[in-house]
Amino acid sequence: MFICSISRFIPSWELGMLAVVLVSLEVWISGVGKDVLHDTFSKTNIAMPSPSVFFTGYKLPPGNPCEKFASPSPSTDGKRNGFRKCPVCYLPLEDAVSLMPKAPSFSPVVKEIVYVQEETLTKSEFGGSEFGGYQSLKERNDSHDIKKSMNIHCGFVKKVKPGNASMFQFDNSVLLEMEACRGIVVASAIFGAYDILRQPVNISEYSKNNVCFYVFVDEETQVFLANSSKGSNFGVWRIAVAHNVPYSDPCRNGKIPKFLLHRLFPNARYSIWVDAKVQLVGDPFLILERFLWRVNASFAIARHPERVDVFAEAEASKYYRKYDSSSIDFEINFYKKEGLTPYSVDKLPIVSDVPDSCVIIREHIPITNLFTCLWFNEVDRFTTRDQHSFSTVRDKIHSRTNYTISMFMDCERRNFVIEAQSKDLPPSEVAPPPPAEFHDRVMQRVLDEAARCFEASTSQIPPSP
Repeated sequence: MFICSISRFIPSWELGMLAVVLVSLEVWISGVGKDVLHDTFSKTNIAMPSPSVFFTGYKLPPGNPCEKFASPSPSTDGKRNGFRKCPVCYLPLEDAVSLMPKAPSFSPVVKEIVYVQEETLTKSEFGGSEFGGYQSLKERNDSHDIKKSMNIHCGFVKKVKPGNASMFQFDNSVLLEMEACRGIVVASAIFGAYDILRQPVNISEYSKNNVCFYVFVDEETQVFLANSSKGSNFGVWRIAVAHNVPYSDPCRNGKIPKFLLHRLFPNARYSIWVDAKVQLVGDPFLILERFLWRVNASFAIARHPERVDVFAEAEASKYYRKYDSSSIDFEINFYKKEGLTPYSVDKLPIVSDVPDSCVIIREHIPITNLFTCLWFNEVDRFTTRDQHSFSTVRDKIHSRTNYTISMFMDCERRNFVIEAQSKDLPPSEVAPPPPAEFHDRVMQRVLDEAARCFEASTSQIPPSP
């Protein structure tokens, strides 16, 4: 049973070796595992799981209200579910805490990651930054050749220890606190004082005492928050001030903690990232149980509420002035030459190429760390619109490992976060909504492509005798 449940993630050459491990795991779960699952943990005192045992999921007991709970279909009532929340079945807090895995999920193919460290850097013909290490095109291509041991760029290239006497630097006391966080991290960021720090609500006392809540800010934002915060805390948030930030663009600085939390919190097991534009209104344990542990996923992100196609998303980014059009065109044309195609039914069971990345829920294991490192490298090199590069990184990893990303409905995301408008643009400067024909034209392009692909595939089916 266990082999069947994870074989879709494992290359055939590893199955034989893994079978022995999984037999041991079945014995562990049927024996001591049942009792161990009910242990609690603290921020700093948590036993790290044995590397020879992997989490393979669980089934809710018969009769549990969430066992047969069905998420609503986006088309059941004719409304656009993406712009409102829909029901999500959470377990009671005590049950969610007891089900926190004691072992990590399996990481297909990649088992070890070594991060590139260089004191002397030479600018690449391929762009990038000093913080990112000026990754060359060859180095980028090599990073897509997934192996057991990987040597990759992942920011912080000038120092072995992120945040210590390097770009994106923190006080030693903050670094020690981040290293001591060995369980769950909830993180956000504000740079350039462009947003308002929103306090999480509906957080249990257990989570307040056992989850690390961090918001990363620059010195400018620290001054902005000084009048409303008490020392280094702001409600449940622990304020971590980054000195010597590497980019002049506040949005790009925010991508560092967004994608590289595993580097800033090297001992954490799980993280929930929330953009500053959203307010967390759900308990971290309930969110992790519902969107990771219950579905046996190690990376979960919401689908975009309107678009599934990268080309359509790029056009929308240009229309809403999210980034300059020439840079967007350069990025999309580059991906197109690499093989990016419009989303179609051929990509099923992949449900979308475009995420709503304001929330990222993940486990920190080698394959997810690799994913966010490569995703960060794309943002470091191209535009900050990470929705554009998501599917390219996902598909390159999937083609070599069969690893998949869980993409839940956006209306489910809105069940545990509330979205607000950033204060980076005054209302008078926000672009007006596009005409109705804009959305219709983009979606018709996707539908036409899907129909073309469907006709091509059915034309190859021989007639019935």
